[in-house]
Amino acid sequence: MSEGSRKESLGWRDRMHEIIFEADTRGGKAFDVGLIIAIMLSVAVVVMSTMRIAEEEPYRTVLYGIEWFFTLLFTAEYVLRLMIVRRPWKYATSFFGIIDLLSILPAFLGLLIPGGERLMVVRTLRLLRIFRVFKLARYLSEASALREAIYISRHKIAVFMTTVLIVVLIASTVMHVVEGETGHEAFGSIPGAMYWAVITMTTVGYGDVVPVTIVGKMTTMLLVLVGYSLIIVPTGILSAEISDSRKRVTTRACPHCMAEGHDRDAKFCKRCGELLEPGEEQYTV
Repeated sequence: MSEGSRKESLGWRDRMHEIIFEADTRGGKAFDVGLIIAIMLSVAVVVMSTMRIAEEEPYRTVLYGIEWFFTLLFTAEYVLRLMIVRRPWKYATSFFGIIDLLSILPAFLGLLIPGGERLMVVRTLRLLRIFRVFKLARYLSEASALREAIYISRHKIAVFMTTVLIVVLIASTVMHVVEGETGHEAFGSIPGAMYWAVITMTTVGYGDVVPVTIVGKMTTMLLVLVGYSLIIVPTGILSAEISDSRKRVTTRACPHCMAEGHDRDAKFCKRCGELLEPGEEQYTV
C-alpha cells in the first residue's frame, strides 16, 4: 500500500472513530441522536409486533419490512465499528459489543432455525444500546461520578449488605421458631421464612404471608421499622461519595481498549496507558 493511500485510510478511520465512539464533536452528537431515534423506533416495532393485530395483513408485512430495515441498519453499524477499532475482538467481547451483536443476531437465527422467530423478542435488547447515549457530555460526568462513588464506597456497601443479611437471618430464625409451630407452611423452614423477611424489610408487604402469633407480629413491626431505617443508609453513602468525586471528563474513547471518561487534559489512557490520539505509526493498515 502506497504512503498516500495509507494516510488516506488512516484519516478515514480517525474521522469515523471520532464520530461513532465520541460525542464532543458536532458529528458525534448527530450520530448519537440518530442512534437514539433508530433504537427507539426499532423497539417500538418489536413491541407492536407482539400485538394481536400485527398478525393480520397488511400490518404483518409492513412491520416485518421495517424490522428488517433496522436489522440491516444495525448490522452495518456493527460491522463499521469492528472495522474502525484497533482491536476488533476486544470490542466484540465488550459489554456494548455483545449487546450490539445480540440486538441483530435473533433476526438472522430466525431464518436458519425452525421456530427461531420466538427468539425475535430478544430484539428488545436493543433498548440497552441507548446506554451509549449516556456518553454525551451532559450525562457523562454524572455517570462517571456515580460509578466512581459506587467503587469507592464498595466496602461500606458490603458492610451494609452484610448487616441486612444478618438481620434477615435473625428475623427468619425467630419466625421459624414461633410461627413454624402453628403449622404455617411459609415458616416451615428458615429459607422459606427469609422470603417473608425480605419482603417485610423492604416494606413491600404482599400480604400473602402473615404471622398469627403475638411474638411474630411484634417481630414484623420491628422488621418494618428497621427496613425504613436502612433505606436511607446506601443513599447517604453514595451521596457523600458523589459530592467528593465530581470532576469534568470528556467523551474521548481510547482506540486501544475503548475506555471512556478521560480528563479533558489527558494525553494517555487511564486504563491501558496508550496515547488517546494515536499517530500514523500506531495503526496497522
